[in-house]
Order: sequence, then structure tokens, then C-alpha cells
Amino acid sequence: MIRQNSTLTGTLDTLSKSHWKTQHPAAGYTKWMSVIDENIVHTWVEVDAGQSVVLDVMDSELLQLVLTESALLNQQFHILFDLAHISSISFDYKQAIADLFYNWSPILGVVGFYNIADSMRIIVETFAAIAPETICVLLTETYEEAIENTIAFKAGKLSQMESCYVNHDTDHALKKRFLEVVARISWLDMLDEQITTPPPGHHYYLFFKAIDFLRTDLIAREAKKESELQQLKQDFEYRITQMVIKINAQTEANKKYSRDMGNEIAALTRKIESQDIELTKLTTVINNNKKRLRDLLDKIGALEIDPVVKNDITNSCLNLIDKGSIEKQLDIELTKSDSLFLSTLEKKCPFLSPRELKISLLVKLNYDTSEIAHSIGLSTRGMESIRYRMHKKLGLGKHQSIKSFLSELVIS
Repeated sequence: MIRQNSTLTGTLDTLSKSHWKTQHPAAGYTKWMSVIDENIVHTWVEVDAGQSVVLDVMDSELLQLVLTESALLNQQFHILFDLAHISSISFDYKQAIADLFYNWSPILGVVGFYNIADSMRIIVETFAAIAPETICVLLTETYEEAIENTIAFKAGKLSQMESCYVNHDTDHALKKRFLEVVARISWLDMLDEQITTPPPGHHYYLFFKAIDFLRTDLIAREAKKESELQQLKQDFEYRITQMVIKINAQTEANKKYSRDMGNEIAALTRKIESQDIELTKLTTVINNNKKRLRDLLDKIGALEIDPVVKNDITNSCLNLIDKGSIEKQLDIELTKSDSLFLSTLEKKCPFLSPRELKISLLVKLNYDTSEIAHSIGLSTRGMESIRYRMHKKLGLGKHQSIKSFLSELVIS
């Protein structure tokens, strides 16, 4: 795309590429750039007919691309901004223009603005006010003027034409100084900038004092904000410290709990091992006694004595052998059906104690009262008392036995 707006531009080489543009859909425009007369970067926007837009971002990457593809990096160049259709610019754009002034100097020669709307006039004059002396800022009405003055600057004739934004009139100089102070404070955050005010009584004196008061107020606000940030930082660090202390304390408590649990587990393990040893010993004793009883039975069987006496002695020995077997059975692990029975009974009769549950299991397994009493370390009479209390607890009738109740529970 090539824009030629005057007879002069018709004689100038213009380089334009289709990708030298950036879309700004949210802001409603497309930014274009081209290069005129080898080193004049021209930038403008395309908008819908009759629309005015606010420039949102500077498109510094697009400028970098254009300079690179035009072999202008590290070479002096100039840039012209067409402000047609532009009603204002964003704060970020203002800062980007200031960045352009100070980061591209001294290879940046002319920065020109033309087609300036009334709403943009004071902003553009503020740009001119903060520009370094090495940069010539042009404010012109038309594209032709901007091109002609830029060509004159390149030829070293601009100082004679007095087209840069330089005016030695006192009021104009004060206005430039005022705009420069405003830009340095608001755009560049230079709150330490000392303001030179005109003498009291001058018609600009109050304006300069007002901006100086604004500067000191902003310094005070920044100091307050910094103080608040420091307080927040201290509070945050304090909270972190407290959390670390709490976490460390919890960690130590967990370690102590783990040690205590480890000691308890070790003690229980030793107890189980000791009981296993005792159980092994008891089992050995029981087996030896049973062997002796069987040997005794064999010897009794060989004796020629009164059959009635012989039968009584034999039954007594057999009962002792059976009791040993019962005692051993009471210590074996529960079968699946036994576990299911106890779970069902516990749900149906939650008021039964662990001992009563064990007694119920033994009743269900057909052990008699004396055998159960022996297994839990009670007398037969004491066992009968417990069964009587269990009968009442279960709410059984006078002619209903615990065994029948448990049998019905198993069936159900």
C-alpha cells in the first residue's frame, strides 16, 4: 500500500509491504506502516468510515520489523504519525512515545504529527515538550508539510525554516515547561522533578504552584502506599513464621506419636511372642498329658478288674482327653460362619458384653456349661448365674432356652 498526497511525494521512493500492519479489533482500527525516501517511517490507521478511535498500544514490534526489513536498524530514521480519525491515545501509548524519544535517541531524527484533532492538540504539544533536544518534533497541519519539513531536516535546512516546535516567546516557553512537568510526573513517574515556578504575581504562577502541590501530594501518597506495603509484607512474613512454627510443632508431635505407637507396637509384639511361647508350652504339656492318658487307657484296658470300675476309670480318662481338645479349640481362629454368627448377634443384641458374645458362640458350638465355665475361668455355678442373666437380657420366655434362641438366629 502506497500513499502519495503531493507532487513532492510522487518523486520519493515508497516501500510498503502487505504484512507491515497490525490489527486492533478491540480498538476498531488497523495500524499500517511504510518507508518513504529510504528512512522516513510513515504510520497511519485505517478505520470504518466516519469513525474516531483511541490508540491503545504503540506497536513497537511492528516498528522493529519495519526497521529490520528496511535495513534501518542502527541507522538514523524519522517517523511521521498521521493522527486523522484519532480522538485520543491511551496512557500506555503515551508512555510508549516517551520511550521512543529516550530509547531511540540519537538515531531518531524527526518525530512528526499531522492531521491533529483539537482533542489531541494538548497531548501532542506535551510530547514536544518532553522530547530531548536531539529530536526535532514537528506539528503540522498536513502530510505535505510533514514530508517537506522532514526532507528539509535531512538536508540540514530546518533550522532556517523554524519548523521545529521551538519558540522563545516567554509565555510559550512557560507553557512548554508546564506541559513537560505534567508529562514527567504523570507519564514518567518522575515525582522528584523540581519545578521552577515563575515569580509570584505572574499569571502562570498559580498553575505551577498547583502542579507542585500535586507533585508533593503524589510523593506523600507513594510514601503512604510504600508504608502500607511494608506493613502488609511484615504481616505476611509474621503469618508465614507462625505457620512454620505450627507446622514444625505438629511435625514434632507426629514424630512423638509415631515413636509412642512404635514402642506400643513393639511391646505388644513382645507380649504376643511371649504368649505364643507360653501357648506352645501349654500345647506341648496338653499333648504329653493326652499321650499319657491314652497310654494309661491302654494299660487299664489290659487290667482284669471289676468292669464297672474299669468303665468309670476309662470314662474319666476320656473326659480328660476331651477337655484338652475343647481347651485347644477355644484358642483357634474363628471360622467364617462363626464370625458371621457373632456379627449378626452383635447387631441384633448390641447390649451383650464381649464375654457374653463368647459364651453365646460356645453355646452355639454345643459346649456344655461346665466346659464353658472352665474356658472363661469361672465355676459351674457362676456360669449358671451368667446364663440366667443372659436369659433375662435376651427377653426369652420361661420355656425358651438360649440355645434354641441362637439356633433360630442361625437359621434366620
